[in-house]
Amino acid sequence: MKNNNEKIALIIGGSRGIGRAIGLRLAKSGFNIWLTYRNNHAAAQMVKTEIEKKGRTCDILSFDVSDYSETEAALGEKVDALAPDVVVYNPGITRDNLLVWMTKEEWSAVLSTNLNGFYNVMHFVMFPMLREKIGRIIVISSTSGQIGQAGQVNYSASKAGLIGAAKALAREVGEKNILVNIVAPGVIETDMTEKLSKDTILPLIPLQRFGDPEDVASVVNFLCTEEHMYIHGQVIGVNGGLAI
Repeated sequence: MKNNNEKIALIIGGSRGIGRAIGLRLAKSGFNIWLTYRNNHAAAQMVKTEIEKKGRTCDILSFDVSDYSETEAALGEKVDALAPDVVVYNPGITRDNLLVWMTKEEWSAVLSTNLNGFYNVMHFVMFPMLREKIGRIIVISSTSGQIGQAGQVNYSASKAGLIGAAKALAREVGEKNILVNIVAPGVIETDMTEKLSKDTILPLIPLQRFGDPEDVASVVNFLCTEEHMYIHGQVIGVNGGLAI
């Protein structure tokens, strides 16, 4: 059982990059963190240590979000016993290729993790949150899911699908005091973007810089903590003006 002053944030995909920044920011705001990751144990342990230095607790859970059985084993009993106050859905992988050359594996891997994983997680999380009649869900999509990106048909499809799924979920659960919103980052300085050509991309961004993970985390933190909240079912772009 948690005390009345304890808040729990479940961060799906929280060991690196944007997920790590979100975990640290929410810990700073007083949340205890449940952090999930697939297989980078060292990175997850480092984030756990950083969060605990902030005086919060951090449970780390390793499983493949695209696997329904693994998701059930990791989350089913845990969330049923103690519903999280916040869920941030952040897993994301890329297998970039032009569609004409894209393999079935490249298509399926991205859709399975980025989109099917959303169902796997929410299927177990929703009943406990509905029981409590309170909570906030933040889905991390992408600018690629809003405007498309050549060479990323699979990634763009998965991130656009998340927008549609989150908007539909917002219509289903809003009356139960569960707020659902989408954050769509643009080009953020992470492992996923380190090989991109700044000379090519920066002229397309009015702010003339790549974003930092903390730029995304600050928006997620606002959506999770602001008391006077009337934002629901919305897509908030964090892209420096790349998509206007």
